[in-house]
Amino acid sequence: MATDRLSTMFGALADPTRRAILARLALGETTVAELAKPFDISGPAISKHLKVLEGAGLITRGREAQWRPCKIEPLALKSLDEWLEQYRQFWEERLDRLDDYLRKLQGMEPVKTPNKPPKPPRDPKEKSRGRKK
Repeated sequence: MATDRLSTMFGALADPTRRAILARLALGETTVAELAKPFDISGPAISKHLKVLEGAGLITRGREAQWRPCKIEPLALKSLDEWLEQYRQFWEERLDRLDDYLRKLQGMEPVKTPNKPPKPPRDPKEKSRGRKK
């Protein structure tokens, strides 16, 4: 089943370890060994996470002699941000309208509810409708 690029990126971001790796790479490129240090997982597990991030286009890995630097791909994150921006605008508009409505309500007197007559006391001979004790 073919998956679109956006779904692949969100799938990669669904894991907290991968989000932490991206946060570290946002500070600058680094080696796989350095990326693995804060995590209590094996080297192969870190490599799997990096493959998922690379497959989603969120990072790139290079090769410089024995050094395998990883770096973040800002253009991929930009496309995610552009997609999210549509929804950010939608919710900001909705929340602004809600704010206007609430401000309008605050300027009005509270709605008075009619007084209801008190409920008559229950007859103790009636069977209980609640839980059994």
